[in-house]
Amino acid sequence: MIPTEIRTPRLDLVPLRVEHADEMAAVLGDPALHAFIGGAPDDVEALRARYRRMLAGSPDPGVSWCNWVLRLRGEDRPSLVGTVQATVVPEARAEIAWVVGTPWQGRGFASEAARGLVEWLAGQHVRTVVAHVHPDHGASAAVARSAGLAATEVIQDGEIRWEATLGA
Repeated sequence: MIPTEIRTPRLDLVPLRVEHADEMAAVLGDPALHAFIGGAPDDVEALRARYRRMLAGSPDPGVSWCNWVLRLRGEDRPSLVGTVQATVVPEARAEIAWVVGTPWQGRGFASEAARGLVEWLAGQHVRTVVAHVHPDHGASAAVARSAGLAATEVIQDGEIRWEATLGA
């Protein structure tokens, strides 16, 4: 599966390129973004290397790694504000994730992007969408809910599994 551009009311979800690392290093540079996932922000070089690995694709030919940057339209100049991603496996299932830079949080961009991503996945014949959300991360739970996912009883690596069945 190859990611294509997705348009939402305020955002363009643009397929990831290595060149995005320069701007994304600043977008993702706040250590607070790692409060629930651990680690620390990557510098530009580390982010370029990570993007190269991501764009090379999964070593499993049946798995697709689909990654987008979020470009905000309608500002003085379009700017990148975050990312969404989907790992699609042969069982018509996708695991999704999102992150929006700290200056753009609280404006509904993550929810808008996640909804756009889920719609796109439905058009690609994905039938199950899954996200994993830390139990204390209320904002991410709200994004998952907005995208049509519901919390399950399953806990994996300390995170709650959220799930939606598409086309049902």
